[in-house]
Amino acid sequence: MGSKMNSPHQKWRHPGGKLRELGPESLTDTELLAILISSGIKGKPAEEIAEEILANFGSFKGMANQPLQKFLEIKGLGDVKIIRIAAAFEIARRMANQGS
Repeated sequence: MGSKMNSPHQKWRHPGGKLRELGPESLTDTELLAILISSGIKGKPAEEIAEEILANFGSFKGMANQPLQKFLEIKGLGDVKIIRIAAAFEIARRMANQGS
């Protein structure tokens, strides 16, 4: 059996390790969102919660204009995680409005 450390298809336990090793552009939308969510709940890891969010809203753009209450309908999301996601969207909005 070979070591997984040298495998180009290494499976990270959390996408933060993948970001650190390969850079943020290598992550899927689900993996990026899972980093913001940070931890899941029993039986539902952060990546699964992220998948459900993206399935419900279609994309980051679809998420951006939703009232925060809509996110509370997703099992595994509480106030802290929702506020973290909302803050990230606000940072992105401000960056987009700053222009070049």
